[in-house]
Amino acid sequence: MKVNIEFDMTPEEFRKAMGLPDVEGFQDELMQKIRQQMEAGVEGYDPLSLFKPFITQGFDSLSNYQKLMMQVMANYGQHSSSDL
Repeated sequence: MKVNIEFDMTPEEFRKAMGLPDVEGFQDELMQKIRQQMEAGVEGYDPLSLFKPFITQGFDSLSNYQKLMMQVMANYGQHSSSDL
């Protein structure tokens, strides 16, 4: 049996129904500050530093995934076909 339920909601209504916080004001304020710094050419402002946490986390996640896959393959290679 297959049951489909459809909700006709705006994103704001969905957010409220799920009990998620409204961060629109925070996002607007943050973007305004970033824009001001970029336009003013703040001394020492480096656009790359803004994205650095996201970039390093992405590479760390990829590195961890690769390590996990290598461990899985190494463990699989240690078992003979009779062990399976």
